[in-house]
Amino acid sequence: MTRKLFALGAAGVVLALTTPAVLAAPRPPSTTRPPTTTTTTLPGDQPINFIGQCAYSHSAPDDPIVHPNMPGASHLHDFFANGSTDANSTYATMLAAPSTCLRPGEKAGYWVPALYNNGVKVQPTRMSIYYFQGQLANASIKAFPAGLKLVAGNASATTPQGESVVTWSCDTHGDTTLSPMVAPTPPTCPTGQGLNGHVKFPNCWDGVNLDSPDHKSHMAYASRGACPVGYPVPVPKIQLNIFYPITGDPSGLTLASGNINSLHGDFFNTWVQSELERLVNTCIVPDIHCDARA
Repeated sequence: MTRKLFALGAAGVVLALTTPAVLAAPRPPSTTRPPTTTTTTLPGDQPINFIGQCAYSHSAPDDPIVHPNMPGASHLHDFFANGSTDANSTYATMLAAPSTCLRPGEKAGYWVPALYNNGVKVQPTRMSIYYFQGQLANASIKAFPAGLKLVAGNASATTPQGESVVTWSCDTHGDTTLSPMVAPTPPTCPTGQGLNGHVKFPNCWDGVNLDSPDHKSHMAYASRGACPVGYPVPVPKIQLNIFYPITGDPSGLTLASGNINSLHGDFFNTWVQSELERLVNTCIVPDIHCDARA
């Protein structure tokens, strides 16, 4: 069955779904499942080409990108998708681990700083990850290289980072009669509408480096439909959407990284690479939406 999605202005869209609460080995990738075409779009008529649907996995003060091989050196993170991610994670260890995601082959690691409400940690329920073309020429987009590491957002930010990087909204659970209340900072979400955080990643690669000293400068955001000079390889645009089961006054919200404006996200490409390449070529290049069966 095709999942229903709803536009949320600058924040993107929120997916109404239930993800598994336990780790499960993904189904073997298939090359025979046909894509499902829909009109699902982000603002600016950008189709969401495919979606990762991943449950919360675990929390730890680790970061294999910023503080590799240094257990406990990071602020607390909430991890999604790959169930093994820790300070000592490598491409090989993560590829061999189970995942919380529904989509076959999605063994990537995604993580964000832990959220606190008046000093009490809020455990997220799930994350949906949107993969789309990001207003670049679809036919030119290539899969992320295996082992790519990337951080989006500013962990030291004390003011809103701008809608091109971070936004917040309320979860409408697919009800188009409800306002998503999109905002640059967490809005006051009414009862029944949990809080969602959104982090958008750059989509142009330098074509050489899988990482960089600041974990950002090997990538760049596309502008006006093109990649900037020095970043010749267009890759998928991804947006992390984190679901938190809290409502009401957001004034007591903080992040493990500090101020609530410091939301950021990490991505370690440990997909089964053949499956990621298949999805890019099947869904993003022809510019269609593929459901979870595709």
